[in-house]
Amino acid sequence: MQLNHQFDQIYQSPTVAVADRVLTLKASGRKIIPLHVGDPDFATPPSVMNAAINAMREGFTHYGPSRGNLDLRLAIASKLARGNNVSLNGAMPYDTEREILVTHGGVHAYYLAMQSILNPGDEVMIADPSWATHTNMVILLRGSVIHVPALVENDFIPLIEAWKNALTRKTRAIVINYPANPTGTYPSRQYFQQLMDFASENDLWIVSDEVYDNLYYNEQPVSAGVFPDAKDRTILVNSLSKTYAMTGWRVGYLAAPSRVIDNALKAGQNSITCVAPFVQKAAAFALNDEGVQTAAAEMRAVYAHRREIVMRVYRENKGSLVGVTPPMGAFYFFLDFREMKLTAQNICEQILDEMGVGLVPGSAFGKQGEGFVRMTIAASDSDVEAGIKAILDWAGRR
Repeated sequence: MQLNHQFDQIYQSPTVAVADRVLTLKASGRKIIPLHVGDPDFATPPSVMNAAINAMREGFTHYGPSRGNLDLRLAIASKLARGNNVSLNGAMPYDTEREILVTHGGVHAYYLAMQSILNPGDEVMIADPSWATHTNMVILLRGSVIHVPALVENDFIPLIEAWKNALTRKTRAIVINYPANPTGTYPSRQYFQQLMDFASENDLWIVSDEVYDNLYYNEQPVSAGVFPDAKDRTILVNSLSKTYAMTGWRVGYLAAPSRVIDNALKAGQNSITCVAPFVQKAAAFALNDEGVQTAAAEMRAVYAHRREIVMRVYRENKGSLVGVTPPMGAFYFFLDFREMKLTAQNICEQILDEMGVGLVPGSAFGKQGEGFVRMTIAASDSDVEAGIKAILDWAGRR
């Protein structure tokens, strides 16, 4: 009996594979410094948890609207207007009834977006390196992926010419993710405008994964949603997971033209029915409450402090074979081991076995990630400091 051949083209998540190996080592008694998981080490703000508990007590434990609760859709629209710094004569830039859909996390939002716009054989351009799910989802939906090189020499952002050179008559969409996983980079507003112009000239969708939009350390990154002239071709994917330490709550959203949302609604109704109503109540509270926004800003400040811890340790290790560049956003360092002439997989395995530090090979994110290693700072200050010291010590012994 045959199975779905699409699964022959993808692999299980390398991040999950590392996590499984770490759990096995821990079970054997090894102490492991966990710098491999992209999950905030903070607890969800207590007020958000209380909002969910109160909602359950009030009876929000049954089916809800498949588009999402209206109060959450209103909160999302307000967040987009506030966060993107745009307004249309004081009105919401997104219609809560037709252009916003609540989803079961950011991955589900991305799935609904791609399911809504792709036909079998359509091509999608995705930067390399990038999060593996961006590629895998397209393959599962019977599309084809064109990997566009995002070279380290250009801060891991594809040149506009590289997008243009990759274009074919079958290309239907560009997927972007800024601030980026795994590199933490993001482009300028001018670059975004050039990319939007290119998409417009070639009738392409822009699918923008913005789950790290609130995690930045200098100038606030530009959202694809700030370009009103591009709204008809732009699909925003987001979630509350990273900003509010709500990864396990599985709540996200799509903001897109109504014809995309119409398709996504059908796909959502036939995949999850609806997001848990009490979770939606908590999500609406998180987006609206000033105290929660303050808590999110405090988390970002802690990540910034950890970012500086890594750079301080690196400066104290002059002459290291490892290249360390501070990320612009997200909570990852993309460490450069290319001088060591080893594969990223080999490096991660050796550091885990010899130093007890969990990391993710850059090759898990594409060909351009070979020779690099992703290290998270979504871990305690002490783990981040001990981890980077162990990594540099390991490299210094080679």
